[in-house]
Amino acid sequence: MSFLKEFFKNKSEVGAVAPSSKRLGNKMYGGFDFDKAKCIVEFGPGTGVFTNEVLKRMREDATLIIFETNPQFYDRLKAEINDDRAFIYNDSAEKVTEVIAEQGFKNADYIISSLPLAVFPKELKESILNASIKALGKGGIYVQFQYSLNALKLLKTKFSKVKLAFTAINIPPAFVYKCEV
Repeated sequence: MSFLKEFFKNKSEVGAVAPSSKRLGNKMYGGFDFDKAKCIVEFGPGTGVFTNEVLKRMREDATLIIFETNPQFYDRLKAEINDDRAFIYNDSAEKVTEVIAEQGFKNADYIISSLPLAVFPKELKESILNASIKALGKGGIYVQFQYSLNALKLLKTKFSKVKLAFTAINIPPAFVYKCEV
């Protein structure tokens, strides 16, 4: 219910009416090499459905950097996630390179994004994607889900390789973009 409430309160910030399904999560981070990943970033975790699964799979010495701008979701994440590997920021994903450096990393291995790009202004989308590419560096992977194909053209202009997947088992069904720097 909190998800639906936040969606109707601020549609330009919350892009979903319900938390993401486990099936969608598996398409988002199922192919990650968690044995090698030291720094993973998550944009827009909402209630933390992906967050908790990523934390279960991460190495003990890995770090998860989380960006959530919605105050209610941020407060909920801070209250519910008690893991020393998780660092939660109530800030824009545009600051990803600064935060990664602050945490002692040169680059992130993966970025998982649940941001509703379809409702973001063009300048904000560009800024977040440019910062993501810089944060990932060579070999990094950016994974984004959306409820439409409208981000495909933009992502193809930013990343060297974009693979598309789909899951019908989600409310609503979703497209997953796996993008390589």
